[in-house]
Amino acid sequence: MIRRALKSVLPAAAAVLALLPATAGAAAASTVTAHPVTAVAAQHPVRTHPYPTGLVATRGIRLNVRSGPGTGYRVIGSRHTDRLITVSCRTYGSRVHGNHVWYRLPQHRGYVSAHYVTTGRYVPWC
Repeated sequence: MIRRALKSVLPAAAAVLALLPATAGAAAASTVTAHPVTAVAAQHPVRTHPYPTGLVATRGIRLNVRSGPGTGYRVIGSRHTDRLITVSCRTYGSRVHGNHVWYRLPQHRGYVSAHYVTTGRYVPWC
């Protein structure tokens, strides 16, 4: 339906513009004042991931995922180096190379040491 409307309106608009004298267009253009153009906001906001992401930086070694925020908890999985992981929040735990912050993975899938994860944005506290 829109395509049909455009097919009938566009030729009519072109015909009207062709019939206008060139001087009338020039006179009208000289009386128009310039107004600043403002950008129109996007109709649909850009979706971002609900949780922050981080890059595993373990230099070729897998990052252990633990059942709790510390090295005393059992290993329940691992993540490959140079991979993005999603973290839901941060909490305190045992120190790893001087850093005692641990990231909790979403849906309580475990904890990873913040020493080995580089995040690009703020991670909220648990």
